[in-house]
Amino acid sequence: MSAIKFNRAPAAPLSVYVHIPWCVRKCPYCDFNSHAQREEIPEARYLDALARDLELALPDVWGREVSSIFIGGGTPSLFTEGGIDRLLTTLRTLLRVSPLAEITLEANPGTFEAARFRGYREAGVNRLSLGIQSFNPAHLKALGRIHDDREARAAAEAALELFESVNLDLMYALPGQSLEQARADLETAIRLGPAHLSAYHLTLEPNTPFAAQPPPLPDDDLAADMQAQAEDLLGAAGYQHYETSAFARPGQACRHNLNYWTFGDYLGLGAGAHGKLSFPDRIERQARLKHPRAYMDAVLAVSPRHIAETRTLGRGDRVFEFMMNALRLSEGFDPRLFETRTALSIGAAEAGLAEAERRGLLLRELHNVRPSETGRRFLNELLQLFL
Repeated sequence: MSAIKFNRAPAAPLSVYVHIPWCVRKCPYCDFNSHAQREEIPEARYLDALARDLELALPDVWGREVSSIFIGGGTPSLFTEGGIDRLLTTLRTLLRVSPLAEITLEANPGTFEAARFRGYREAGVNRLSLGIQSFNPAHLKALGRIHDDREARAAAEAALELFESVNLDLMYALPGQSLEQARADLETAIRLGPAHLSAYHLTLEPNTPFAAQPPPLPDDDLAADMQAQAEDLLGAAGYQHYETSAFARPGQACRHNLNYWTFGDYLGLGAGAHGKLSFPDRIERQARLKHPRAYMDAVLAVSPRHIAETRTLGRGDRVFEFMMNALRLSEGFDPRLFETRTALSIGAAEAGLAEAERRGLLLRELHNVRPSETGRRFLNELLQLFL
């Protein structure tokens, strides 16, 4: 495999993702690396492990400015305010974090405490992402969520008072959900007025309880109607549909996720965290050990062995992974960005681009490639052309 030859040092923006892997209870649809809390969370030791993980990674990112930090999970809001403050202090001490960096924390309404939210804000979190999923108590119960509709509203209202930017996560095509019920969830979220809304189609992921024993779900036609309804309602309310599942007020798109979707770089820290980093001669993906105890033991050992996998992206990988991310964006991408981020000519993707255009899945102009409306609705079919 030939080495990458960038014209200069890689210019991709750098983000940091920190994974906190514990949750109160594992939801039956969730395939994330999350672990139900069965005893007291070893917060201090995990923070020690994250600090050591970062120290070991510094040679790979030395001198680069960090434009965003995302603390995800699991349920990061299980950590104390002091724990999040310590984490962010460590990141700011060892990395060149932009003073304008977007700093997001994921939170669960079931772990909501106003004082804790205030403490996160004081620690430097400026964007909160709340896993609401639904405002309907029956659907929350069916999803195995630990919060009810009243807690969802209370947490959203408190977050909106405290944080500059708030995202509410919603899901649709839920067990037994009607079109009218999906609409009611959207209307409640719109009335609350967050800067950002995510609307995800519930999918049955392998190796989850829902995959083993599928609940009664809306059929494909009804699910498509729910998706179209979300696009119409949120568009009418002033939200821009800028990515497959993401809607934002003008200027409020999630910068951290935009960096993923434009094939930027990100350092992944924590149990099971994934990262992607560009070097002058290669692009690498890394993954940490998944189990929290194994990760902590490995990274804090005299000879750390916490990296489960390191993989250099070949030519075909770079084409597919760029397209897999960038074609999620409604506005698509400039071919020059493809060349900057992959160190390949856009011609490397020509066969897939031409076939996608022929099938009506893609629209091409001199400085823009974007999915058509059909391509957005059949994204998997579009992406398969680049495999």
